[in-house]
Amino acid sequence: MVTVDQVITALKSVKDPEIHKDIVSMGMIKDVSINEDKLAFTLELTTPACPFNSEIEQDVRNSISTLGIKNLDLKVTARVVEGRSISMDQLLPNVKNIVAVASGKGGVGKTTVSVNLALALAKTGAKVGILDADIYGPSVPLMLGLKESPEVFDNKIQPPITENVKVMSMGFFYEQSQQAGIYRGPIISGIVKQFITDVNWEELDYLIIDLPPGTGDAPLTMAQTIPITGILIVTTPQDVAMNVAVKSIGMFNKLNIPIIGVIENMSYLDCPNCHEKINIFGKGGGQKISEQFDIPFIGEIPLTPQIMQGSDSGKSIIISEPESEYSQAFYKIAGIAAGRISVVAIDLKDQEEKEAANKEKIPQ
Repeated sequence: MVTVDQVITALKSVKDPEIHKDIVSMGMIKDVSINEDKLAFTLELTTPACPFNSEIEQDVRNSISTLGIKNLDLKVTARVVEGRSISMDQLLPNVKNIVAVASGKGGVGKTTVSVNLALALAKTGAKVGILDADIYGPSVPLMLGLKESPEVFDNKIQPPITENVKVMSMGFFYEQSQQAGIYRGPIISGIVKQFITDVNWEELDYLIIDLPPGTGDAPLTMAQTIPITGILIVTTPQDVAMNVAVKSIGMFNKLNIPIIGVIENMSYLDCPNCHEKINIFGKGGGQKISEQFDIPFIGEIPLTPQIMQGSDSGKSIIISEPESEYSQAFYKIAGIAAGRISVVAIDLKDQEEKEAANKEKIPQ
């Protein structure tokens, strides 16, 4: 009869393709039990959006088959890994991962990427929120079709929810769409901090922060105030956008915030007549950044009227055309980004465990 120890030993041969650790040491195997000829256990993945979920599950089944077990009751669940610094646990303690989406310049589609990334992650079953940190030109409510102002209970702002995504933006508080946001740096910093501390985010797996372009007060306030898990850089293929995006990377590197990866938006246009890809804005900007800074290239998003129309109408292409190739591009990027977030989170956990162990070795 096969023992629990034999099962655990077999499962140690299965490694997470991104984190490169075996699933047993990562705590992904739960509740192993053997009853006569039936083996049962739970495989707890690091994120419901991981693109390797099916691959890991198949590797698990293959490893068990080597033991000659025919009757396997395998449950597959997911629990998002927390990527927070222990030293900053007092801020947003119920938010596991804070992911900021940044760009060096405006007009590269950063907000479009942020919104669709949040929606795609939510569709996998993750608990997601999005914070529009662009105080001067907030557009997240428009892209999500939200018009009502948030309510306040117990001195906490209740973020509106759409498609299972919690949303907060300065756009909710402008009296009319034409009203301009005219604020100096210290006021912007105060507003941003208030959106962190005075909003009832509750429990979230991912809080996506749509940063304003550039390296000004809002990005700096976010980076210095909250425990950001990592940064996603959005660029377009042309050299101008690429060169400016590099400045954002430089700022976050100086602040020791991990760069999760780079996303290239408006990569190409699918010609409706010749069915070829037309590189309107050039080619390879995102890949160049990836190679120059040794950061992952998360993927590319095509230029298409459907994505633009979805943003303007308040109904994302992920909602209106979930099976389209353009929606699938966002789902693919969301999966790769979620996997990268898990890697960053595990690395942070390992680092803090090593530091704690080293402190215990130092004589008091």
